[in-house]
Amino acid sequence: MITGPKWCGKTWTALNAANSVIYMQDTDKRASYLKLAQTTPSLLLRGEKPRLIDEWQTAVVLWDAVRFAVDKEPAKGQYILTGSVIVDDDKDGMSDSADRMEHTGTGRISNMRMRTMSLFESGESNGTVSLKSLFEGNMEIGAVSDMTIEDIAYAICRGGWPAAIDMDREDALEVAYNYYDSVAEKDASNVDKSQKDPDRVRSIMRSLARNISTMTTDKTIIGDVKANDISMTDKTLEVYLRALRKLFIVEDIKAWQPSLRSKTGIRTSDKRQFVDPSIAVAALGIGPEAIIEDFNYFGFLFESLCTRDLRVYSEALRGTIRHYHDNNDLEADLIISLQDGRWAAVEVKLGSKEIEEGAEHLKKLAEKIDTDKFPAPSFLMILTGGEFAYRREDSVLVVPIGCLKD
Repeated sequence: MITGPKWCGKTWTALNAANSVIYMQDTDKRASYLKLAQTTPSLLLRGEKPRLIDEWQTAVVLWDAVRFAVDKEPAKGQYILTGSVIVDDDKDGMSDSADRMEHTGTGRISNMRMRTMSLFESGESNGTVSLKSLFEGNMEIGAVSDMTIEDIAYAICRGGWPAAIDMDREDALEVAYNYYDSVAEKDASNVDKSQKDPDRVRSIMRSLARNISTMTTDKTIIGDVKANDISMTDKTLEVYLRALRKLFIVEDIKAWQPSLRSKTGIRTSDKRQFVDPSIAVAALGIGPEAIIEDFNYFGFLFESLCTRDLRVYSEALRGTIRHYHDNNDLEADLIISLQDGRWAAVEVKLGSKEIEEGAEHLKKLAEKIDTDKFPAPSFLMILTGGEFAYRREDSVLVVPIGCLKD
């Protein structure tokens, strides 16, 4: 099952591996497909294997049909499911019983999350520094990024939407705006069949955009919405945020909690993020020139860009992304944590003047780790918008985002 936001390339990717396909949202056939799904869903599975069922959640019963089919014939690689919406087996009573899955796919259906394209995938990072190689201990890096600050600003605003990569500049910048409008006007309501006020959706997304890469609270978001003369309660906000999460649009970063030498309180709040930084830009109605003029906000957007790319690269290594912030205000913007226990701490610094400060934060964090109970970091890295990749005398790595790959 391939999941991820709309327009990130799930169907195109799946088609490259499939020998037959059924498009559940085909407007000419959708009604007949849904009727078949209600009576004989197995008929929709007929076709040369691997068979792609695109946007399978249109008829959730297909999940159980696929599960039953692979129980009867347990060969691998028979079906590919793609979906732009999280469908859970609903234990909270928030979805209609007809939309619930009777069984999980454990042991039968594996999951792959797709996101928008990283800078390496779009050809803008030259990939001269490999995350995998760093975790293997190869720290002697030396490379040069071709990306300028103007290039980075444009990449943030255009986003990693595959359709936008080869468009001319003006058209490419419109893709994220169209996506934002689609979410507010249609998708947020369609995701759980509950009507959402487009103005509320926009107001919430604008607040998230203003607070991108921070641990801002729900209370702050509610205050932002109310400032626009739009009513909002805690419960209403949660309903709207849940819809945005189910659409894979909001993807906050969980806190990392290692074993420390001393008793230090660790903040457990999530850090606010969109799946792609261009969504924040579209929500605020700005472009590359505007974010360059506001260098402070540019830094938060740059962290969002780096978060997206590190998520893509780390998941290729079976890793996850977290953040660290303790009660003494010591922080690491991003923690890369691999399944085998290896980890690395990353500070994101757009400009070169902040590199020294970032290095000090990383070294202090490394000193706090109780290595009798927890492994030492594989490496400490400052991810920058600069030109040169190098290893400092204190072993902290400085890597431009325009040099990184998985």
